[in-house]
Amino acid sequence: GDRLMPMSKIKSWHGVRTREIAARPDPDADTRYVIIPAAWEDRAADALAALVPGQGIVVLEDAAQGWIGPVTERAARAGVSDLLETDLATVLHQLLIERKAAPHDAVWRGQGFEAPFFKPLGYVLNLPAFFVPGEGFDITGFIAAAEHGTLAMALLSPEATTLAIGMTDLAGLLAAQGMDYNSEPARKCAAHLASNLRAATARVSALLAEKRGTRHAVTTAIAAPSLVEALLGVETSGIAPEFSPLSDTGALTRTARATLAARGISAEAALAATLGGKTLFAQPGSAAHGAMHDAVAAHIQVMPARPQAETAIPQRRSLPTRRSGYTQKASIAGHKLFLRTGEYTDGKLGEIFIGLHKEGPAFRGLMDNFAIAVSLGLQNGVKLEEFVEAFTFTRFGPAGVVEGDPAVGRATSLLDYVFRNLAANYLGQIELADADIEDEAGDTMGDGERDRAPLLPLDLPAGDGPRIRRRELRLVAK
Repeated sequence: GDRLMPMSKIKSWHGVRTREIAARPDPDADTRYVIIPAAWEDRAADALAALVPGQGIVVLEDAAQGWIGPVTERAARAGVSDLLETDLATVLHQLLIERKAAPHDAVWRGQGFEAPFFKPLGYVLNLPAFFVPGEGFDITGFIAAAEHGTLAMALLSPEATTLAIGMTDLAGLLAAQGMDYNSEPARKCAAHLASNLRAATARVSALLAEKRGTRHAVTTAIAAPSLVEALLGVETSGIAPEFSPLSDTGALTRTARATLAARGISAEAALAATLGGKTLFAQPGSAAHGAMHDAVAAHIQVMPARPQAETAIPQRRSLPTRRSGYTQKASIAGHKLFLRTGEYTDGKLGEIFIGLHKEGPAFRGLMDNFAIAVSLGLQNGVKLEEFVEAFTFTRFGPAGVVEGDPAVGRATSLLDYVFRNLAANYLGQIELADADIEDEAGDTMGDGERDRAPLLPLDLPAGDGPRIRRRELRLVAK
């Protein structure tokens, strides 16, 4: 239940109402009791239980003092306690209570402080927490928080030349300000924040350099998602655009409420619109994310990989209800075949039908379904040239002289004939090399000189061309 914190030595925690909650660091872990501010959600308790080593009860104030204490002790030893003219410990505790800023996971676990094991210690600023409704963004407080975080991390790892001071939940801040993530004003806002963050961290690094002689090579970074973001109530990690409109409890998230408010839509109206099939929370794509990445990367020294452009999903191009084409009757070694085509209005091939006369029902069924598969490929963007390359010079009976089609003299198979015909009529390829008609000792991909010749005019004569490589593919009939 809720409780008031007992009188603390740390002024910032006086009067903070808290609650005790049974938390689980992960679904398979044992329950661990955690004491956090009463207004914080359950996922913050789960995060704290995972952040602090051990199995006993975890009190947020004590866990915070676990890293703030060493900061203040080192500040006193280094003679920089008044470097920022504030009580460093009080400020760090207050930033945590207000969920404005906190160090990365490793700091809570006491990891990476000392050489040779030290690593860049990080501190993250929760952007929406600096936004005051009716007043705007507290840029002065944001800069001060960045300076105190930089000083704290530098003191915890005095031999490190790299720090990772960053910001998070940019999407939440933009929503609170009524800005469209994928807009120039939003990118300018993000760049302005990143610039101020970089300047604040550089200033503190320079002040420390005056005392120790070494400046940090890197001070800013946009870090990967971490548990500390859940502790701070972050809804969207880093500068990413994606957010869930629903919280873990099924209620609208802060970011979703801000988005609706900026558009003048009530929760009831949003529910009605959603039930009516409307999408109210369309997410910006990777292009918008990439543009935001570029805006911030101009100021932040370490960034995650730039989002890749979305791969366009081919859309099936439907054929018109009434369509043109042609029907070709031919005979290959005495076996009759009918080839019929369907075209788009621009004359491009969109479908084929292959009718056989003498073959058995199983073979006819296979050929029917093969024609359907080729048609679907053509309608989904596969080029006819690729089919021609794949199926000409395939060898299986019947094969031999072609009658009834002046464009094709000989064929090594029914499929070879079909795609020679299509190449002649739709690609203008009337000089495809004839294949040698081999004996019937076995079905092969062909071994004659013509089989080794270029298939299309720009193909190179090669001993390892597509037709040669396909010799191992054989149609076996029993």
